Amino acid sequence: MHTRRDDDETTGMSEGSFERTPGADRLRRSAHFVPGANEKMLHKSIATAADCLILDLEDAVVPDRKDAAREIVSEWLRDVDFQGKERTVRMNPLDTPWGLADLEVTMQYPPDAYVVPKVSTLEQLQTISDELTRWEQHYGHPAGRVGLILVSTETPLGALNIASFAECPRVISMSWGAEDLSAALGAPRNRRPDGTYLDVYTHCRTMTLLSAAAGGVQPMDTVYVDFNDADGLRAECQEAAWMGYTGKITIHPNQIDIVNAAFSPDANEVDEARRLVEAFADAEKEGLMAISFEGKMVDVPHLTRAKKTLARAAQIEAQLVLKPLYNLGSEFASFGLARKSEE
Repeated sequence: MHTRRDDDETTGMSEGSFERTPGADRLRRSAHFVPGANEKMLHKSIATAADCLILDLEDAVVPDRKDAAREIVSEWLRDVDFQGKERTVRMNPLDTPWGLADLEVTMQYPPDAYVVPKVSTLEQLQTISDELTRWEQHYGHPAGRVGLILVSTETPLGALNIASFAECPRVISMSWGAEDLSAALGAPRNRRPDGTYLDVYTHCRTMTLLSAAAGGVQPMDTVYVDFNDADGLRAECQEAAWMGYTGKITIHPNQIDIVNAAFSPDANEVDEARRLVEAFADAEKEGLMAISFEGKMVDVPHLTRAKKTLARAAQIEAQLVLKPLYNLGSEFASFGLARKSEE
């Protein structure tokens, strides 16, 4: 039985079957890759406005450096102040010589979550969950506190099984992958000449969104590999946000502010949402739930979206207040959540 989610559910709880690992509702607009043994890049990444850092032990580390890199990442988790950012580790796949060792070593000082690449089956996720439980017990950490962020469509089998992945209680977010999938398919490209995805990758993007929403976890869009194409990134982020994605993975620091802006409601959207909620509050006193609002007919779905916009804005504002201001000058300048003086 697949985990389902009601439209107004935000906690990541399924219909009474299990309790989701904390983190499914964490602010995760930008999740930024950091090479797993590059301390210079780590400190540069901490100084950005990224919500989440992904310490990469997979593609960014050559095989003969895997052992050393995981030790370095473990030391980072122990010693480094991440300035409130979510700390995640991209482990190596289970079917490599390094995946299980990544968990054993880095769970000494556990991250907030592991990014799991090349997921093919729910059984693989359960194996990882069992390993995490074992190391939580071994190292004396609280049980069930480490989440899983999935890259869900990097294998053909993963693309076929994606709807079941959120049944693993540790899953807190789902992304997808076009680059590894195209390699697995033997496809020479995954985009058309105009930059839009070919049909099979559009399908994977859609299924990731639907599977995450049905499972009560965050959908996060995949990387945009051309880090010199700011306009293309901005357009892809806008489309993802319109679809219902809540964030995107980044591979270059220059992408982070663009991504954060795309997945943050601007001042006009927040103000409109407030007016709409206030209009519905007045209408409800008269027993109305379908009303004319600023020249448009609106009803309950519009109210639901407006409430989600306000909740998202409040979440972002709260996180900005907690972060060191010297890291976030550009984000404060572009983010329109300043309260009116009378509020």
